[in-house]
Amino acid sequence: MRRTFLVLSGIFLLAACGHAIPTASPVPAIASSPPLTPPDAVSELSAYAFPSLVDPAARYLFYLHGRIVEEQGIHAVSPDFGEYQYVAILERLAGYGFTVISEQRPKNADTTESAERVVGQVKALLEAGVPAANISIIGASKGAAIAIETSYLLGNKEVNFVILSICHPDTVAEFKRNGISLYGNVLSIYDFADTEFAGSCRDLFEFSEDRGLARYDEIVLQVGSGHGILYRPLDEWIIPAVEWAQGK
Repeated sequence: MRRTFLVLSGIFLLAACGHAIPTASPVPAIASSPPLTPPDAVSELSAYAFPSLVDPAARYLFYLHGRIVEEQGIHAVSPDFGEYQYVAILERLAGYGFTVISEQRPKNADTTESAERVVGQVKALLEAGVPAANISIIGASKGAAIAIETSYLLGNKEVNFVILSICHPDTVAEFKRNGISLYGNVLSIYDFADTEFAGSCRDLFEFSEDRGLARYDEIVLQVGSGHGILYRPLDEWIIPAVEWAQGK
């Protein structure tokens, strides 16, 4: 299924135990497609590339960064929120025992094409024997928009999603107009002060009920930095995101 939602893209670009252990499995061809990460960022992100061998017993976590990393690279700096601590976020998530997968998207990356790429990678993990419950996708801002489309296109009720700072009322209305609903286990997190780009995902949750949405919840943080919560690995969002990915 291929759709490109032009109006949505415009909105997003504004946002800133005694079982045998299975052996690693080769990855299907779709996962070995050329990486998106630019050459100058490869060395710092090499540890987070899609694995050439898949361990069916591992937990996998995709991290989809915000738009500013597309614009400026992996050391992006916002005049409002400071440095986007991309690598530090990945390191923090990996510290909980996940195999973290993340790549820098090219500038002005299409949300649907990006989602289709993630869908292909998730399907490769599933085909290699990874249980859907052991696969999680965390998306921040534009990355959360991609995570929502991934959820819809994948249509799997057991994969876990954490969507950070995305559900501005206009954005949610556009999702609904285009018939995009959520599948799987979905946690929304946003800061109460993020009124320009984010908001409650309640309406999208209600729209997705009886379609493919399983477990869902929402956390409103009281940090006060608005969209800036995405820029660093704060306990306030990292810990609940990790617990959600662990099925807690």
